[in-house]
Amino acid sequence: MTPRDLSLPDQRHPEKAHRADNEQPKKPSWIRVKAPNSEGYKQTRDILKSQKLVTVCEEAGCPNVGECWSQGHATMMIMGEICTRGCTFCNVATGKPQTLDAFEPGRVAHAVQQLSLNHVVITSVDRDDLADGGAEHFAQTIRAVRHRSPNTTIEILTPDFLKCTPDALEKVVEARPDVFNHNLETVPGLYLEVRPGARYFHSLRLLQRVKELDPGMFTKSGIMVGLGEDRAGVLQVMDDMRAADVDFLTIGQYLQPTPKHHRVDRFVTPEEFKAYETAAYGKGFLMVSATPLTRSSYHAGDDFAQLRAARLAKLGRG
Repeated sequence: MTPRDLSLPDQRHPEKAHRADNEQPKKPSWIRVKAPNSEGYKQTRDILKSQKLVTVCEEAGCPNVGECWSQGHATMMIMGEICTRGCTFCNVATGKPQTLDAFEPGRVAHAVQQLSLNHVVITSVDRDDLADGGAEHFAQTIRAVRHRSPNTTIEILTPDFLKCTPDALEKVVEARPDVFNHNLETVPGLYLEVRPGARYFHSLRLLQRVKELDPGMFTKSGIMVGLGEDRAGVLQVMDDMRAADVDFLTIGQYLQPTPKHHRVDRFVTPEEFKAYETAAYGKGFLMVSATPLTRSSYHAGDDFAQLRAARLAKLGRG
């Protein structure tokens, strides 16, 4: 893949050193979790380590890592651990990435087989240094998993391919993942502050384009709350997603990784999350996960089974 010179310093989080500290409020009881220490967690960690794989579970500091890894579920993060973007909510390292590892798709496939996964989620850092944003690498990884584990369903969580060749998205869709996920992350009014390198309507169009390329493919997107948005903004994002024919919506509480990251505006209550879930189903989503601890890949396998069942029921074949 042709690299681009982004003139980024080869270091981790260079831009975060210039951010002012934001006070990290105490977490309420409903989002506190136990530290991971089960045997299942250790086995999953060892398998991933043996295959030299990176996971978003670790890089993003997911609060559900103990629960998911104890069941052998991990979200693989391909194309390295250094991102070319500098989103203020994200704990993944920012800087100049290394060259792609041609053997990584095979290692991901081997790990999926070792973990005996029925459903796998594969995500990546943003790679604006690559002409296609890593789309072909995504496609190769999907094909490698299909070859080794043909019965495993595959969910991908992709970057926005904003600065890429026109055929980048087509490469990924042609590899036929079962679920195409791309997160909007927040309301459009917060993009300049939270996702300065992204464009809200580009991301919406990406999700809409997936359906145009393959109407049968499930699409999924998610946002965080507690960043400073209001209810009206969240409901508008729901409407925008449905206009793009998104099937599955996730909403979770934003948790501030460090004092250098975007502040937590407030902790949204479980009752408010339930109200968002009710509203989303009323707008026509096939599947909704809206809880304080919801993350894109949390309970993804079980949710995918429900998603398929919901579509069959809608078609009158349930």
